[in-house]
Amino acid sequence: MENNQFSPGKKAGPIQFGEAEELLDIRYDGIFKAVFTRDTPASKGALSGLISALIGRKVAVDTINANEPPRSNAADRRIRFDISCKAVSGELVNIEMSFNPNPYEIDRLEYYAARQYSGQEIQGEGGGYSSLAEAFQIAIIDKAIYFHDDALVHSFQYHDPLHDISLGRKSRIVTVELLKADRIVDKPATEMDSCEKWTVFFQYLTNRGKRGKINEILEREEGIAMAGETLSNITRDEIEQAWKTSELKYILDRQTELWYAKNERTLEIARKMKNAGKPISEIEEFTGLSCDAINQMNN
Repeated sequence: MENNQFSPGKKAGPIQFGEAEELLDIRYDGIFKAVFTRDTPASKGALSGLISALIGRKVAVDTINANEPPRSNAADRRIRFDISCKAVSGELVNIEMSFNPNPYEIDRLEYYAARQYSGQEIQGEGGGYSSLAEAFQIAIIDKAIYFHDDALVHSFQYHDPLHDISLGRKSRIVTVELLKADRIVDKPATEMDSCEKWTVFFQYLTNRGKRGKINEILEREEGIAMAGETLSNITRDEIEQAWKTSELKYILDRQTELWYAKNERTLEIARKMKNAGKPISEIEEFTGLSCDAINQMNN
């Protein structure tokens, strides 16, 4: 990867980017992960600032968890999210940069949000349901708009809209739609809130025509300045590893999509055979599904 104007080891300080400076695109999965998971105060400060902006209160990241794709289950064989971390105050946060989301992105978010919350260990002394920590599944989405309104950020919780009653509010899905940044990019940085600044930063960082706006934001948002500082200090080895991570994520996501498509076709065939009155044993042999799975299928 050629990047002749990129200079590893840039000194920390009030970060500003030159109009002609070539910058790495932070929206790519690998670069995103490289910026926000380094073992440095700036990287951890940037991640803390991003999470704080999106969940609406100040948090500090304590630990970042390993997040490699499991190999035992074909349906789960993927890097599910870019960053999994825990805050000092206990909150669990998964963050994904969805640069090219699939059509089932929202269903996928809901699925992993449920897994994140229910996957907490509550057995043993001091456990129980009251010990469950707040869990946040965050998706920063580009190349697609799922909610056709003017809101950049949406926050979803268990809620009864008919009676306006919410549950414990310990599980939340947060989405950021970067394509909506065009509606606010010309707004003065002094009038932007933190979410707006982060959205414009992600979407227009590599746009040289908006470099002045990015520099204004860097001056006014500490977490974004830390992200910019970290980006400027990424080494070439980290860049290569970031690209490999992005490529691996694409391959595994594609494999999973194909697996799901094949599984859906198999289920549809089994359903049609069952509706046609075919024996369970014949359906088992033809589709490879278990007897229990076939019996549990709806018509």
